[in-house]
Amino acid sequence: MSEDSHPTPMTSSLLNRRQCLQRAAQGSLLFLFGPMELAFGAQVMAVRVWPASDYTRVTVESDTPLLAKHFSLAHPDRLVIDIEGLVLNAQLRELVGKIRPDDPYIAGVRVGQFQPTVVRLVLDLKQAVAPQVFTLEPVAAYEHRLVFDLYAQEAQDPHEALQLAPVAPPPSPDSSEQAAQAVNDALGEFIGDIQKQPSSSTAQGPASDKSLPARPSATPGRKVAGVDSAKGAQPGTRRIIIVAIDAGHGGEDPGAIGPSGLYEKDVVLAVAKLLRARINKQAGMRAMLTRESDYFVPLHERVSKARRVQADLFMSIHADAFMNPQARGASVYALSQSGATSAAARWIAKKENASDLVGGVNIKVKDAHVMRALVDMSTTAQINDSLKLGSAILGNLGKVGRLHKPRVEQAGFAVLKAPDIPSVLVETGFISNPGEEAKLRDPAYQAELADALMNGIVRYFAKNPPLARNRAL
Repeated sequence: MSEDSHPTPMTSSLLNRRQCLQRAAQGSLLFLFGPMELAFGAQVMAVRVWPASDYTRVTVESDTPLLAKHFSLAHPDRLVIDIEGLVLNAQLRELVGKIRPDDPYIAGVRVGQFQPTVVRLVLDLKQAVAPQVFTLEPVAAYEHRLVFDLYAQEAQDPHEALQLAPVAPPPSPDSSEQAAQAVNDALGEFIGDIQKQPSSSTAQGPASDKSLPARPSATPGRKVAGVDSAKGAQPGTRRIIIVAIDAGHGGEDPGAIGPSGLYEKDVVLAVAKLLRARINKQAGMRAMLTRESDYFVPLHERVSKARRVQADLFMSIHADAFMNPQARGASVYALSQSGATSAAARWIAKKENASDLVGGVNIKVKDAHVMRALVDMSTTAQINDSLKLGSAILGNLGKVGRLHKPRVEQAGFAVLKAPDIPSVLVETGFISNPGEEAKLRDPAYQAELADALMNGIVRYFAKNPPLARNRAL
């Protein structure tokens, strides 16, 4: 038919019929596949926001990989993100309502269809940020993830967080008061015993009015506070004992999940905060948490935080699952340089070391590789001290509940590889066991666990005074 010819009634009827069939076929495709798959083949499964003082993470999860471009704008500060291959849907619109008023970095979000195949996100910021944008392959329960990590342009000093750590109010009379009193008594004996040492034993040490006196350790080559001749301190110097408490998992990584849906990351954070409160009530002691709330911290960064504040002890708290739901009891682990001490220890270490894959680490960041190489330089002395710490903690956990193994086990846990800090990983129980899950959910039992861990820490330092610190806090 020529361009200037007019359709006859017959040809018009055929055209109408053809158009109707095409529309019907399109409608069938829309019904079968949905508009997202028909248009671009990408389905947004969920969006999540994890605000924290360290950084805020925004995650877009989809069934196929997404490609994004971003740029920053100032006056006011904004981050613009263009995600290709998408049309705006309900999941993306939900992002607007997921921004919390207390988010340190994001004030609000605007979402729109910038182009037919591009969705634009505009993050209105409370401060200028240094964004990291990367993708993650499917792992565990997650599909493909597009991740935006918003860091402050000036990184937070962990010393500042340590000094601002809240001090708990005086405890109210309850069942845990006797345990708390026992901790006070043990620490008092520890400090009193040290202060009775002859002045010649502390005549040389780090000069700092915040240092805690310490006696020489029996461990060969161990440099303790008060005997560092390079510093030239006077007798009676004092310094703070610093304990780094690591609540395992967090954010995108829930850890193990109990039969009734209890998340490991929530239990261990609650116990970690209770333990911090107990430590901060002790004269001459201070605690730092590697994470303060529900967000993910890479394994190497947990170690790095402890080393930056020159922690005297590192404790990673967990509540893991096992293949057998009947498994129960608390366990304590130290690092091993020569293989795991049991098949169970090897299995648990493998699971814990996979946390970076689930939580999501930007492997393009060079610092991560540098830190991984650094924390591989573990020493025999560190492992020996870790075993002593583990024994002290295990003995006190056995007074609270059942032990899974009566001795400290060892395996290649990545989070225990600080070369200069005694480090242990504590499994408070098996969250996969219905009975232990119920106990781990109970705030009273969480308090008992914190008391037991506190007692173990004090008993360890009573026999193993802290190392000298290169610089005072």
